[in-house]
Amino acid sequence: MDSVKGKEQKGVTLWFTGLPCSGKSAVADRVAEILRERGLKVERLDGDTVRKSLTRDLGFSKEDRNENIRRVTFVAKLLTRNSVAVLTSFISPYRELREHARQEIGNFVEVYAKCPVEVCMERDIKGMYQKALKGEIKEFTGVSDPYEEPLEPEILLETDKETLEESADKVIQKLNDLGYID
Repeated sequence: MDSVKGKEQKGVTLWFTGLPCSGKSAVADRVAEILRERGLKVERLDGDTVRKSLTRDLGFSKEDRNENIRRVTFVAKLLTRNSVAVLTSFISPYRELREHARQEIGNFVEVYAKCPVEVCMERDIKGMYQKALKGEIKEFTGVSDPYEEPLEPEILLETDKETLEESADKVIQKLNDLGYID
């Protein structure tokens, strides 16, 4: 039995969603650090990392992006039911698939990294937005493909207005309020 202050850890998936370069991964990484410092079991599932292993066979068509999220949902579900705090960071642009993840996983907290596309473009060190605007990247979320904002996320981060620490603190406080951590 893993314990933190004598209590068994409760599994949960924190599903970070938002436009490319909105700050999902940065906040998820910081939250993971904080949870590990508290002695919790934590796994990070990040879009870039997962695409190099679990879903390297998939492209970026809508069908392939949906399959990517289905596979990540399956892994997150397994980890969550084994008392792990799972922090995913995926654009996951479609509400229907995020809702499917919620239903499948159960202990699910949607974290929306809200950020104006103009700010995301400024943060884009890979130049993806510019390539998408030139038509070099097809079906790019936020440019040539839609992003369906969460309607009622458990946590709303305004990453263009908050510091990294403020956003991470919001997540930690909500996990505390929901009873996932002390």
